[in-house]
Amino acid sequence: MSDNVISKTELPDLPLKARGKVRDIYDFGDKLLIVATDRISAFDVVMPNPIPDKGKVLTKLSKFWFDFVSDIIPNHMISVNVDDFPEECKKYRSVLEERSMLVWKAEPIAVECIVRGYISGSAWDEYKKKGEICGIELPPGLRESSKLEEPIFTPTTKAQVGHDENITFDDVKRLVGIELAEKIRTVCIEVYKKARDYAEKRGIIIADTKMEFGLKDGKLILIDELLTPDSSRFWPMDEYEPGRPQKSFDKQFLRDYLTSIGWNKTPPAPDLPEDIIEKTRMKYLEAYEKLVGG
Repeated sequence: MSDNVISKTELPDLPLKARGKVRDIYDFGDKLLIVATDRISAFDVVMPNPIPDKGKVLTKLSKFWFDFVSDIIPNHMISVNVDDFPEECKKYRSVLEERSMLVWKAEPIAVECIVRGYISGSAWDEYKKKGEICGIELPPGLRESSKLEEPIFTPTTKAQVGHDENITFDDVKRLVGIELAEKIRTVCIEVYKKARDYAEKRGIIIADTKMEFGLKDGKLILIDELLTPDSSRFWPMDEYEPGRPQKSFDKQFLRDYLTSIGWNKTPPAPDLPEDIIEKTRMKYLEAYEKLVGG
């Protein structure tokens, strides 16, 4: 990792397609160049301060996990090596190195695919109210952060504006068809279990994670990012204790800070103090080092 901070890419000769909350995306016909900046969002609002090295952590971790689960499902990754990118990208090597991925273009499936092995966050809130999550009935007496007997698939809508909404598996079947819905659920659970078992040996609990899928030539593939601190809850195993919120290696730390200062979760976001920026950075780096080994 290095210390160059990129909050927004300015690559005038490249065909910019979109800027997401975190990523800048460039269009090369049947391929996309996805650049992970150091922007960070919380409660669907982008913070004014970037987190150094964050984009590199997201890219390197996604590459690691895409390779790790490629026996379960193919993915959109072509290369993270600038030498393999289109020729016009190479003069921007200093910006793109370590934080960008050339991928195949795919038709995105409009469902956020979440797998939960533990009950936390919005799932805990829903369980307390209804005793279920996304239509899945759970046993009584669970506590916050309890481990579930088996991981569950808890999809949400993929909102273009505002917050994602929980939906049931029947809703997914109506949206994408029964066969594709069944395949997505099966793949999600398999990917989660393989990653969970690996991470536990490295001292990290993956409490839950979000995956995104697309269709390429009619076949299901993983797209976007995979099992990063932005899309997952990572907890230190040696400090895990059900019945309370857990310490984490992800941006939950930042969410907790923002909640503690009474921010109303609407733009504009407050400036982040230097110590919060640095502590958030260290959590991302520690997650990467524990999972991949530096």
